[in-house]
Amino acid sequence: MDRSIGNTFNVSKEQNTQEIERRKFRSYPQYKDSGIEWFGTIPVHWDVKPFKALLSRNDSGVWGEDFADDGVLVLRSTEQTVDGKWNIESPARRRLTTREASDARLEVGDLVVTKSSGSELHIGKTSIVDQFVAALNCCFSNFIQRLRVAWPNLSRLYWYLLNCPVAREQLIFLSSTTTGLGNLNGSILGSIRVPVAPEEEQQAIATFLDRETAKIDSLIEKKERLIELLREKRTALITQAVTKGLNPTVPMKDSGVEWLGKIPAHWEVKRLKYVSRIIMGQSPPSDIVNILGDGLPFLQGNADFGAEHPTARTFCPFPNKVAAPKDILVSVRAPVGAINIADREYGIGRGLCAIRPYFLQLEPRYCSNFLQIAHPQLNSIATGSTYDAVSSDDVSCLAFPLPPIEEQHSISYFLDRETAKIDKFISRIREAITQLREYRAALISAAVTGKINVREA
Repeated sequence: MDRSIGNTFNVSKEQNTQEIERRKFRSYPQYKDSGIEWFGTIPVHWDVKPFKALLSRNDSGVWGEDFADDGVLVLRSTEQTVDGKWNIESPARRRLTTREASDARLEVGDLVVTKSSGSELHIGKTSIVDQFVAALNCCFSNFIQRLRVAWPNLSRLYWYLLNCPVAREQLIFLSSTTTGLGNLNGSILGSIRVPVAPEEEQQAIATFLDRETAKIDSLIEKKERLIELLREKRTALITQAVTKGLNPTVPMKDSGVEWLGKIPAHWEVKRLKYVSRIIMGQSPPSDIVNILGDGLPFLQGNADFGAEHPTARTFCPFPNKVAAPKDILVSVRAPVGAINIADREYGIGRGLCAIRPYFLQLEPRYCSNFLQIAHPQLNSIATGSTYDAVSSDDVSCLAFPLPPIEEQHSISYFLDRETAKIDKFISRIREAITQLREYRAALISAAVTGKINVREA
């Protein structure tokens, strides 16, 4: 497996950076200065215009009065992905007036732009309305702007333009505010300068990019699927080792726990509370949560772990609610069962518990590996009205297969070695995906600004 994966993904960053040159795309015979720093020179027969000159509509969306089961679908920026595609799973239904619904109805070819966000990843992201989205008879919210290109068959070219780095970086710059919340508006979007090729040439560029990006996207999808398969293999490897051991010929017995099934006959099954100390987190009083000083970083949930500034809560008033280095941190609120290993002392909030194995009975790495596969079990018993959560009893009573301590060490060494190989493969594939995305962005930028001539490509 090492050799095959290595051969498949042995693509250096330099190779990807130079891919456009390697393919020897032709350039145009003559160029001129565009007068716009962010896209430099353009073909001599191209023009530069404010975007509003190409638009028949540039308007903000609607939000109506309240939610309604029989209301009109209103798409929000949360339905847009950072790469300008759609992820429509739970769109809002809002009660709109007849005029609001008519004015904000999306049509094929419409471009919708996120105009307000606290994240540079999201500000300016642009999605194009295709036939599937248009068939939903949906409108768009007041946090996004609709841009309708006067020539609908060319709107896809400007979808590429607005999502490529040379445009997105400008939108990020233009949206900057002192509050940290990025804001765009119709005036800003209409005033940005765009390169304009003759109409027939614009169509050729859009067709070229449709074809080439489809190839890249397909390859990225295959690589992402391979990562999923490797993760499944990793989980299966851990599951087999921590529930069946490393000796396939050892006698087995029923564990008495349905989801564990059979385990080696010489193993025990114990509750987690009998082989480890379990420290449930607790939130500090509201009047001291923002005290700064020499106290411990305070973690409310697993999302905080490993962050440069875990949260604003930097003081832990509870000495008995502290995770020590190498403690296993388990999320007891959504996402229930997610784990991390503490790299230093942390105060822990009620979204976390710390598990500290008794070293003579339970090897920490073995415990950590087991908790990775126990994640679904904790998640299956989680309850709650506002968010899923498990109790201290749920964690304490988790059934735990317990080999002799020497065997736990052997299993841990085996898993360290084998999972490291898989993690290395996954890391290389991710690097290849990053390089492909960089190449995709560079190819789009080159095509929409005329750095390459794709008319005969």
